Amino acid sequence: MEKYVIRGGNRLCGEVEISGAKNAAVAILPATVLIDGVCRVDNIPSISDVSTTLKILKSLGSQIRYINKNTIEIDNSTLQFHTVPHDLARHMRASYYFIGSLLGRFGIARVSMPGGCNFGVRPIDQHLKAFTALGASVSPMENGMIEVVADRLVGNSIYLDVVSVGATVNAILSAVLARGTTIIENAAKEPHIVDLANFLNSAGADIRGAGTDVIKVFGVERLHSTHYSIIPDQIEAGTYMVASAATGGDVLVKNVIPKHLESITAKLQEMGVVVEEYDDAIRVTRPNRLIHCNIKTMPHPGFPTDMQPPVAVLLSMADGTSIITESVWENRFRYIDELRRMGVQAQVDGKVAVFQGVEYLTAAPVKATDLRGGIAMVIAGLAARGVTEVEEIHHIERGYENLVEKLANLGADIRRVVTSDSLISRAL
Repeated sequence: MEKYVIRGGNRLCGEVEISGAKNAAVAILPATVLIDGVCRVDNIPSISDVSTTLKILKSLGSQIRYINKNTIEIDNSTLQFHTVPHDLARHMRASYYFIGSLLGRFGIARVSMPGGCNFGVRPIDQHLKAFTALGASVSPMENGMIEVVADRLVGNSIYLDVVSVGATVNAILSAVLARGTTIIENAAKEPHIVDLANFLNSAGADIRGAGTDVIKVFGVERLHSTHYSIIPDQIEAGTYMVASAATGGDVLVKNVIPKHLESITAKLQEMGVVVEEYDDAIRVTRPNRLIHCNIKTMPHPGFPTDMQPPVAVLLSMADGTSIITESVWENRFRYIDELRRMGVQAQVDGKVAVFQGVEYLTAAPVKATDLRGGIAMVIAGLAARGVTEVEEIHHIERGYENLVEKLANLGADIRRVVTSDSLISRAL
């Protein structure tokens, strides 16, 4: 019901502070279910996906207290329910993490099939494979819900047929309190997997090998209260790096872990962008025209699929022909139809998009198709000539904290405005 209005052409300059990682937060918050006590979690991003996750926790009986907007205390000693409401689960993919945590604590979980961005089929067969390997049974229910039940979870070997972040998270969550040892092979290695393991270990879990493709979980009897701070958001950091490059800017991106950004940094440098690394910051400048390059998305430590749409904007303005191959999702190029309205020259064939660089982009009204496709339109609007209006911004606000304020502090001309349709509906 709101939109962004962006007057393009301003160079982004200055400093920006990166928030806590969305993908870590939406795994760690469900993981608190396993702790029969109080947890304090710092560096929580103030985004709608986190808000939805906290609403789910409250619906299960959690007591939540805000210390400040980025620090919360969660008391799960009063937790009593094991069904995640459908109207909340349908808003986000990560709602399926409650299957693993509720199963681990109560031996039963009822959760709807996941929602979130619609850019491909989201099968959870690998999740279910992990649950059944540990001794659970799975039954379909009405309204797209599933019930997972176990008298007692017992450690086992789990081989994931494909590298899946979600299945790796759920395998860890369900194994932490299981009897015996669980070995997860072909596990995902993303930074937020490591962060989840570190959080659980801080509460008394015994998880080893996170960040490699073999994770061992030695089951423990119980977890205790803990105080933990979430890592910086790798994708938000990469987004501001790309935005600086797109506008020919000079931005110091602060509160980052440079090692998490290596694949992004390497591609930006290949395109002629200057990236200077510090201990916990990265400075991004672009002195000349962008150079074409080819990108293939891959599981970590490869180039992240979530950075594919923002970088596509850069390639659309780079000299020559560039190719993006999407190897993670089969339908993640839907946003390109919107970018074509701004002058992007791109042809899509299945999982491959070919970009012919143009001299400049032109403002146009566009709609965010999903979270990362939406932020690509914002970046395009910042670089384009004229005034761009981006609608359906609720997709974008699922993953970016204080986006308008952060961009405005860097010199962007961007406003968040209420649409006329919204005013009419409120009047009615």
